Amino acid sequence: MFVESDGVRLSVYERGDRSAPTIVLVHGYPDTHRVWDGVVDVLAEEFHVVTYDVRGAGASDKPRELAAYRLPALARDLFAVAEAVSPGEPVHVVAHDWGSIQAWEAVTTPGARIASYTSISGPCLDHVGHWMRGRPTLAHLRQLLHSWYVVAFHLPFLAPFGWRRLIGPRWGAILRRLEGAQAHVSGSIVDDGVHGMSLYRANFIPRMRSPRVRKTDIPVQLVHLLKDNYVTAGVLRDVHRWAPDLRRRVLDAGHWAPVTHARAIALLVADHVTGHSPAAATPTPPPAPGSEPGSTTASRRA
Repeated sequence: MFVESDGVRLSVYERGDRSAPTIVLVHGYPDTHRVWDGVVDVLAEEFHVVTYDVRGAGASDKPRELAAYRLPALARDLFAVAEAVSPGEPVHVVAHDWGSIQAWEAVTTPGARIASYTSISGPCLDHVGHWMRGRPTLAHLRQLLHSWYVVAFHLPFLAPFGWRRLIGPRWGAILRRLEGAQAHVSGSIVDDGVHGMSLYRANFIPRMRSPRVRKTDIPVQLVHLLKDNYVTAGVLRDVHRWAPDLRRRVLDAGHWAPVTHARAIALLVADHVTGHSPAAATPTPPPAPGSEPGSTTASRRA
């Protein structure tokens, strides 16, 4: 089905029992909702699971204006989807990569109808902006080096050209070689990659230059991937300042863990959701191997 948000049509997909707790999964760049396929297969056995193509990706509309990709608009998209699939009841949000960045905007919006949040490899940009203002350390340098692509995506003409001619057509092979991920690659991947660059251009510089105070009381599960080539442990160190109801998990996986470690991710999500769903009748699944509540090995290495 399609859900409209600020005049943009979002392609939405549902599986599972609508009477069960609703989990909304938000994908990152340059993926579509299909990146969650393996996770959905597990979660749909006991939850109402919803995925959608974010604006600029897959079967959803692709606005041309840069302003259409700013964080408040992306948060409204999530709220619109949540209202359409679970009217009157809060949803559990799970997000990865850029999906996680935009979901943080929703989670830190006062009055958000969100029961819990699982963040995977996507920090709040405002939190990062405050962290970068601290005394420079090796952790800051390490994150800057891992974020080289952010600068590249701001290059006019060169970035879109490079994606259309060099990266986009080979994206599936690149994922397999660098991440070992056999992810579904949309037929619109070339256009999706170019439109998705607007996510970076519309938000990174404003948030780094003038970070806002973004706090939440929503229960947050932060999944740190030990082999993530893009989000380092340092950038996740101070999340407790902004989300005091925080649970840290660690998984020995790379950035595309929703594909390479789908079942482990699903078990972590099910555990967190069940713990914050009083109506859920199913027992709490065991945590995925290598995960633990509270401070993790990854956090101590930060």
